[in-house]
Amino acid sequence: MSERPIPIEYGELTILYQDENYVAIDKPSGLLVHRSFLDKHETQFAMQMLRDQLGQHVFPVHRLDRPTSGVLLFALSSEAARDMNQLFIEGTISKRYLALVRGFAPESVFLDKPLKEELDKIADKFADQDKAPQEAQTQFNCLHQAALPIPIGKYPTVRYSLVECFPKTGRKHQIRRHLKHLSLPIIGDVNHGDNQHNQFFREHFELRRLMLFATELSFVHPYSNESITIKAPLGDAMLSICKQLGWPDEEKDY
Repeated sequence: MSERPIPIEYGELTILYQDENYVAIDKPSGLLVHRSFLDKHETQFAMQMLRDQLGQHVFPVHRLDRPTSGVLLFALSSEAARDMNQLFIEGTISKRYLALVRGFAPESVFLDKPLKEELDKIADKFADQDKAPQEAQTQFNCLHQAALPIPIGKYPTVRYSLVECFPKTGRKHQIRRHLKHLSLPIIGDVNHGDNQHNQFFREHFELRRLMLFATELSFVHPYSNESITIKAPLGDAMLSICKQLGWPDEEKDY
C-alpha cells in the first residue's frame, strides 16, 4: 500500500537551529527530503525549499522517512557535510523519536534484532536480493499508556502507548520494524501497522499521518566542540490527541 499523502502546499520551513556550518529544520510529515524518481509527481522537497529560503546550497547529512516529521539537519558546505557524516558513521550522534503505538508497551526494552534490507522493486531492481540481515538496535522506553472503552476487532477496549525511541543504528524503517516485532505497531503506518487502528484514528481523531516524530538530535559540534541538542515540537494536533488520551498536553512535558 502506498504512503503517498494528500498533496499539500508547504509554506516556509521552520528553522530550529543555524550556525555558519549547519542548519536544522522541522520537516513536516509528508514532505520528501529530496527529489526522487519514484515520486515524479512531487514538486516540493525539503532540500530545494531550504536552499531557496536561505539563498545558498545545502547538503543533507541524514534522512527522515517521508511520513516522519521533526529534526532534519543539513550542512552548508560539502566539507561540513563530510565532517558531520563522520559523526553519524562513528555513532556519536544521539537521535530521539516519539512514537504513538497500538498496545501497552513495556516500561523499557532494548531490542537487538538484525534487519534484512527493504528493497524497492524499481530503485533496487539490480541490488543484491540475498544480502544478509544488518545489525540493528533500538532502545524503547514507555512514557504513557491509555485505554479507551471502544471495541475494535475482538477486544472490548483499545490500548495505546507513547514510546520514546533511541535508535543505535540507522537501518531503513528501523523503528517501525522493531516496534512491529514487539507487537507495538505505530499508528498511521500503512506498511508495518494495524489498518483497523489506523482507520480508527482517521475517523476518531481525524488523523492521516504516521505518528512518528524525530524530536531531538544531539551531537558534539565538529568545529566548536560544543554539545548541541536540537529539538522539534510535537505540534498542536499531536498534543490534542495526547490530551484526549489523558496524557499531558504541554510541549514541555515531552
